[in-house]
Amino acid sequence: MRCLYCKSVYASPIGWRIFFGVDEPSLLCNDCHGQLVFVEGERCRQCDRPFSLFPEKYRQEDRCYDCVRWEKKSRTLLKNRSLLVYNSYMKDYFALFKYRGDAEVIQAFEKQLKKLYRKEFKNTIAVPIPLSIERHYERGFNQSKFITDLVTKRQLDCLKRPVHETKQSKRSREDRLANETIFSFKTEYADQINGQNVTLVDDIYTTGSTVEAAGRILLDHGARTVSSMTVARG
Repeated sequence: MRCLYCKSVYASPIGWRIFFGVDEPSLLCNDCHGQLVFVEGERCRQCDRPFSLFPEKYRQEDRCYDCVRWEKKSRTLLKNRSLLVYNSYMKDYFALFKYRGDAEVIQAFEKQLKKLYRKEFKNTIAVPIPLSIERHYERGFNQSKFITDLVTKRQLDCLKRPVHETKQSKRSREDRLANETIFSFKTEYADQINGQNVTLVDDIYTTGSTVEAAGRILLDHGARTVSSMTVARG
């Protein structure tokens, strides 16, 4: 097999679970797979950030300090769940995925993302985080829509991003948290979103500002609850 990320040829081990179709071979070579850190162990019950990633003083019982601050600011998200820790390997991985147009690399996590979605968000409607027209043209695709298509067909593309802002990775934490008006709602979807439990889908959760801003728009237009699922948690 050829690794989706580094393109090296590797031999996938064949155990009885793979032989009988219980599991499927990894689409990443052993070296690449070994760089992945899955979100597990003790973590914030709201945003899914592993407690091992930050000092104990920023933890308040079963929540991180960021979530406590969001609560004081008027929280919109019910919860966030993520598959992987956003480490240096995943930073390079997402650069290949988003900025160099290799969309297929995210398929390495398709099975795990589907499993996570079915476990945490089974009876919800998925809404991908949109890109501005300029950013969509620049990249050629919306990575959040691509991820959403991998996990569910029950989705609504009901948000738009009229503001073309600086890339999130280039902005300070303070700028991200202050940017609350970057989304608007497509009113033709009002009846379909009203009273529904919604899951926002995005690639990375860092400060939570993007999904909080999107969630606020959805709640304002009748959504019952809003949660989020991302591939990685920063």
